Amino acid sequence: MLTPEKTALVLLAAGKSERFADGDKLTEEYLGHPLAFHVVTALENIPFLARIAVVSDTTLDFAARGFQVVENPDPSQGQARSVRYGVQAAEQAGAQAVLIALADMPRVTIAHCYRLFEASDNGATLVASSDGVQPMPPALIGRDHFAELCSLEGDAGARTLILRGHHVITRPEELVDIDTREDLEELRGREAAAAIRAARRRSD
Repeated sequence: MLTPEKTALVLLAAGKSERFADGDKLTEEYLGHPLAFHVVTALENIPFLARIAVVSDTTLDFAARGFQVVENPDPSQGQARSVRYGVQAAEQAGAQAVLIALADMPRVTIAHCYRLFEASDNGATLVASSDGVQPMPPALIGRDHFAELCSLEGDAGARTLILRGHHVITRPEELVDIDTREDLEELRGREAAAAIRAARRRSD
């Protein structure tokens, strides 16, 4: 089984937010913090060998959260380019695997990521998350696949690779991916409704 101590967390945070209409979605406030920092906080107690944030012209201080910051100078080349930069940095750190996560998935949990490790084997590991319909990040990928990850092109990122792997199913709400402002408003609305229900239960 792979372990966090030999794995690099690669956080992809260089998207152009084209579908978000205006502004940088990763800096948008969600539950009192920038959207991108929720996955950072959720995974901060996992003892990764290294933490790498692939960014592009951001105001967010990932370095202050313990990340090596790698700049993607041209995110228009697609997510695969960010994956490449992240994996190359992980190789330089001596990682035997990468856990690839997206900065716009604020509901990812530490418990689920440990389930990915539990489903791993060795350097040939390909383990992705799934909502029961399709595989997606976070994904744990062993070093046997680093060369293929670095050869990918376009905006599919590692999607074609993780389709071949083992998929760990979790609740769809843990894998919410914020692409549009409507996505964020819907998530905020669900959180507000959940808070109201919890308050009512406490008062009953």
